[in-house]
Amino acid sequence: MCKIEINDMYKHLIRPILFKFNPETAHQMTMKGLRILSHIPLGRNIVRMIFKREHPDLSREVFGIKFPNPVGLAGGLDKNGECYNELSDFGFGFVEIGSLTVRPQPGNPKPRLFRVIKDRAIINRMGINNLGVNNAINNLNREHPEVIVAGNIAPNSSSQGEQVAEDYRNAFCLLYDFVDMFVINISCPNVEGLTSLQDVSSLSDIMDSLLDLRTGFDDYKPILLKLSPDLAHSQIDEILDYAMLSGIDGVVAGNTSRKRDGLTIPQEKIDEIGKGGMSGAPLYAKNLEMVRYIASKTGGKLPIVGVGGIMSPEQAKEMLAAGASLIEIYSGFIYEGPGFVEKILKSLDTK
Repeated sequence: MCKIEINDMYKHLIRPILFKFNPETAHQMTMKGLRILSHIPLGRNIVRMIFKREHPDLSREVFGIKFPNPVGLAGGLDKNGECYNELSDFGFGFVEIGSLTVRPQPGNPKPRLFRVIKDRAIINRMGINNLGVNNAINNLNREHPEVIVAGNIAPNSSSQGEQVAEDYRNAFCLLYDFVDMFVINISCPNVEGLTSLQDVSSLSDIMDSLLDLRTGFDDYKPILLKLSPDLAHSQIDEILDYAMLSGIDGVVAGNTSRKRDGLTIPQEKIDEIGKGGMSGAPLYAKNLEMVRYIASKTGGKLPIVGVGGIMSPEQAKEMLAAGASLIEIYSGFIYEGPGFVEKILKSLDTK
């Protein structure tokens, strides 16, 4: 069965079934299905045979790491580092796990995850629910990663004051030997006070300590900042100035947005959903502009992971052309299906 048929089957059969379930339930079903598949003889081999192709011309070195291709899975899908290998079978060049906190936390009350199907968007106020760093370490120990893994870390929601920086330091040290690089989440809109850490005075306190801690380890692991697309250019400028001087390896541009620009559903529906970070198609133009701006301001000297609303191979190309060294997808994977990664890679691989 060819990929076109598989993609059609996903869009016309599998996705409608999944979308009949609550989004969080559908997510849990998908992750459980991937775990079950890994225990079926030849299960993963069949997935790789259908969806994964080698594209040696797309490999690139960024932050000193050689990526087999530039398309990664954004954080939030594999929150606990349970299915990174299974997800890599769909062709991802790297997988971001998390966000992970030092202590397990349940996140915000349900319902907290919403689809906006008409606009191919997702709104969430999950609140960084996860089983904690130690659980992820157990998973990474039990199943050696076959893919480049980025560990996304954040403080516990209950932490205040100096404890916030301490949470970052503890998560960083615990996870250091088990991932290939770090994404420091300072921009989740669903945790009270977290976005305020993008203020340079707060940011430098956290990042300086992580950069200092890194010198105590034998292996060099890149450290990236995950930025909000809601930042003003003046705020981005301050962060970039600090990043270029401090030794931060790159930025992830960006996160979900508190704003609802680009939604076409009635305002009462938006009000009914309530607070949360928006991802998906409506975010693309904003995050593309953010990538272009950062690339221009830094002269291309600070690597960028472009993420947000990439829903087609053409948009993936445009994001890379705008200055991203790597890209990540999430909502596009949900709406377009398991063949979406290879569709992008085939489009990029013109040789």
